[in-house]
Amino acid sequence: MVQKFQSPVRVYKYPFELVMMAYEKRFPKCPQMPIVLDCEIVKDEILENGAQRKTSRRCKLAVDAPYIFKKLIGVEHVYFIQHNYLDLANRTLNIEAVNESFSSRIEIFERCRYYAHPDNPDWTCFDQTATLDIKNFFGFEHSMEKMGMKQYTQTTLKGKEIIEYFINELKEEGITEVPRWQPPADAPLSPKTRVEGEENGEGENATEVTNGVSGEKRPSSHDILLDGDFIAKHLGQLTPMQESKLLELRKLLDTPGEEVEKMPDYQTILRFLRARDWHVSQALAMLKDSLKWRKEQDIDSLLKEYKMPTVVSDHFPGGWHHNDKDGRPIYILRLGHMDVKGLLKSIGTEGFLKLALHICEEGIQKIKESAENLGKPVLDWCLLVDLEGLSMRHLWRPGVKALLNIIENVERNYPETMGRVLVVRAPRVFPIAWTIVSAFIDENTRSKFLFYGITDDEHTKESLEQYIDAEIVPDFLGGPCKPLLAPLSYVDQITPYYFTHCYLANCDCTLIHEGSLVPKNLYKMNSLEEGDDEALDNHHESSQNSAAATASATATAAAAAGGSLAQQNLHHNVYKTVELRTGYSHEVIIRNSDPKSVLTWDFDVLRSDLHFTLFRVTKELPEKHDLAVSFFDMSDFTEGVNYFKEEPTLVCHNKESVQGSHVMNHKDNYVMHWFSPSCGAEGPAQLNYFYEVLSSANYKGSMTSLQSAFSSNSASSSCQSR
Repeated sequence: MVQKFQSPVRVYKYPFELVMMAYEKRFPKCPQMPIVLDCEIVKDEILENGAQRKTSRRCKLAVDAPYIFKKLIGVEHVYFIQHNYLDLANRTLNIEAVNESFSSRIEIFERCRYYAHPDNPDWTCFDQTATLDIKNFFGFEHSMEKMGMKQYTQTTLKGKEIIEYFINELKEEGITEVPRWQPPADAPLSPKTRVEGEENGEGENATEVTNGVSGEKRPSSHDILLDGDFIAKHLGQLTPMQESKLLELRKLLDTPGEEVEKMPDYQTILRFLRARDWHVSQALAMLKDSLKWRKEQDIDSLLKEYKMPTVVSDHFPGGWHHNDKDGRPIYILRLGHMDVKGLLKSIGTEGFLKLALHICEEGIQKIKESAENLGKPVLDWCLLVDLEGLSMRHLWRPGVKALLNIIENVERNYPETMGRVLVVRAPRVFPIAWTIVSAFIDENTRSKFLFYGITDDEHTKESLEQYIDAEIVPDFLGGPCKPLLAPLSYVDQITPYYFTHCYLANCDCTLIHEGSLVPKNLYKMNSLEEGDDEALDNHHESSQNSAAATASATATAAAAAGGSLAQQNLHHNVYKTVELRTGYSHEVIIRNSDPKSVLTWDFDVLRSDLHFTLFRVTKELPEKHDLAVSFFDMSDFTEGVNYFKEEPTLVCHNKESVQGSHVMNHKDNYVMHWFSPSCGAEGPAQLNYFYEVLSSANYKGSMTSLQSAFSSNSASSSCQSR
């Protein structure tokens, strides 16, 4: 197994000659590196009239390993050979080190370089690479690999500290400046004064290499200057191993034959590395695919050339709104207020995707602006999703397909740009939508979701204030940031729809539309998928067809998501229809054997009002065939003793649709109960209903986080989506 390590460039803000004097003071040993027991010079040559010096040392190192490990391999210390090549004329020092001990079983090769900063000759740069090749080490290959990584990390962290220590020691001795080397006046230089290893294309004055274009110089390694100050200011806290991976990927993008036309910045490279768990080869493939996609789709010009369709500016309920407490730009999306169907029928799937990509590009731009304004690393943005109004109607099949298409494109091309997702006012139907969508979201991204259910505004406000300053919480979420409800006609003299706008001084946040239905005269197509939504268009004209279409949409989306949810929704004709005369009841029994499973329902009421209640029964239920008699009218049923009202009674009016869900915590019988108090002139009430039990396994990591917001016995939990 071969491990490669590479450090970013470290910058000492001292001249090369002073750094070299400090470097020599660390031999034969120094207190900051107790692992180095001794260093003996075995060869020392001065060449080119003093311009070059070649020094070889044999260094004795303590074995930094557990006692039992040292006993097993039979050694307390090991030896390394270090070769230094100092070129004072070109102001470079190249260091190579290899292991002498166990060289037949393990090969360690380290190369370090000190050189004058390419842009500031009074500063000195340092970089370091190492390889560890473990062939056979008494069965402890994995342990040796871990120790090698640990040792590399320690030496990388200590290196700069040691040089700084000895420079300060020199200052105490009164040495703050060392003159540059000058050749003797009467001694000519050799015609070749170069850096060791330069024949391999390395070193400061390496021969020019072209990118296949005559005379075009390919950037040398010095053009890739990733120093500690840059990392701290722009990338945040990284471990030495992460820094090594970052630099490795950056250099791979600059390798002959692998060059990219436009080199991405370090922040972008870092995001792709994190998205692939620091696997360089996987991150390289993902990043190159994304760069190719950006070129093919001309994404770089999207911010400049994208013209937002009028229907989007009039009806899309989203916009940017200040920064969170970590400096992340906040995007607010009032998803529950979005007319998904109307927008899709107006701008199409491609238009919807382009809108999403434009938001992502805006996000990248705002991330950079925030980092610059705050003077600290900001690498992602925050999404605040308001789900008030979300219902099963949002699971319209073309809408779900468009959403999954957006997720797929964003996951591939904008990884790790979403730092936090705050989902507020999540209704009871949300677990169904989350089950379908979450299967397509990267696991690391899913971990950034925080859910808050339908509770009072004050509770929502308190929850948000953990992440957002109190003064910028929007008033529709209980905060003091009062929106200006201004007719759109005040903005650009178009029809009077309403926007929210922040009253804070010097606020430049985008106007956020409250959301509204898109007029059908703006539709550019009759149907995105012929036949998929026809019943939904005529919901009130044919409730039964509407129910079937909703089932079809849900089933298709679930089938795309895979898993048990898809298996339970393969049939379109899952909606049942019953008629209830005055005083009649309809009851559906669910025998639950899976605690924490979720019961979901969707039903339509026509002609007359119905009362809906969910009960839990702890005794066996008898067979019943008479709609005029309810289980709970029987003498041996007593509320609070052998049956319990799990959901408060909900009055459902004529032509209403109701969706909801309930976590079934007990291995009991659950009864969905509809009652017809009276019938109108149109005849008996008509009920079209569908229900489903979703396995508790579907909600690991999703429903668990919702439990604090949804209490099965609280009034807030009984809220239905209509």
